[in-house]
Amino acid sequence: MANDAIHARRKVLSAMIMTRGGAGAGAADCAGTVISLGTGTKCISGEHMSVSGAVINDSHAEIVARRGLCVYLYKQLLLLTDPELAPTSIFEPNANRQGYKLKDDVKFHLYINTSPCGDARIFSPHEAIGDEALDKHPNRNSRGQLRTKIESGEGTIPVKSSAGIQTWDGVLQGQRLLTMSCSDKVARWNIVGVQGALLSHFVEPIYLASISLGSLFNVTHMYRAMAGRIECTVHGLPPPYRLNKPSLGVTSSSETRHTGRAPNHSVNWIIGEEQVEVVNSTTGKRETGGVSRLSKQGLFGRFHQLLAQQLSSITGIGAAYPCPLQYSDVKAAVHNYNIAKQQLVESFAKAKLGQWLKKPMEQDQFLLDEGIFK
Repeated sequence: MANDAIHARRKVLSAMIMTRGGAGAGAADCAGTVISLGTGTKCISGEHMSVSGAVINDSHAEIVARRGLCVYLYKQLLLLTDPELAPTSIFEPNANRQGYKLKDDVKFHLYINTSPCGDARIFSPHEAIGDEALDKHPNRNSRGQLRTKIESGEGTIPVKSSAGIQTWDGVLQGQRLLTMSCSDKVARWNIVGVQGALLSHFVEPIYLASISLGSLFNVTHMYRAMAGRIECTVHGLPPPYRLNKPSLGVTSSSETRHTGRAPNHSVNWIIGEEQVEVVNSTTGKRETGGVSRLSKQGLFGRFHQLLAQQLSSITGIGAAYPCPLQYSDVKAAVHNYNIAKQQLVESFAKAKLGQWLKKPMEQDQFLLDEGIFK
């Protein structure tokens, strides 16, 4: 991308970094490896929603970086199917030898060049942290609120009390397609893990050891957004799910503020993949018109590769019971993951911070299409 001035333009850049060994998260003697990288600040336009899982709904940088990490995790699980390569995988059998967990020395860290959109970014960069307790401005009541990204725009707005489920026909008729903010999504990762629902059939939850920002870092607001706003209301998480509290920090060299319009593309890079991929954020497809490797179809295909190898699973999918054909049913079959996810939603409601907004259910009602990338 160094010689591609157009696609090198970006406002927000995020990366998932892996460390192995060391005394703990961020240890000085713990060398990091960039696993995935993403850029972007926009979401898909409602008219481009897909009933076949062929698009990326959210092209914000940190969301793209997480989906890239999932590709890496699938490839690491595939190593376990080869006796010679299995020792090189970052995974090992879990305690009951049903499924897998990260090896103890493997940690993942999230870098974002600025604070994630939503609750973590709703503050003045020049306010003194010590003055917050003295500030009685009514807008303080909005702190901690769930917020959504807006279609065809930047920034976030608080969720409405009447929100909950968006409908396919409503969006096509002109209702704005809303997507939960990055602050809210990262907070969700701190409950259910970064691996998502499909991988949870095979691996225990994977939590971030640290989150580092390049600019707009305020420890009070960042901690609240990532974990603090629900730490008193989240209960009943099934083990090994928990409320993760990653280390928070800022880089020693602050990144300058990028002014002007954000580009309409999103770039993703994944270690071990030959090509950098450029996605049109509005359509959710590659700029060339093809389906992205990070789309739901792309990750669903990798899930089925694992099933075909008869890899040991936590849920018994493919062995104790047949794998459902529909993407939504495969997600629904991860019982403990879904309990944890529901507890997250309820914890925000108990804290009076809003109702988690869901995408139209039709988006997940598709089957694997192996020919979609041809």
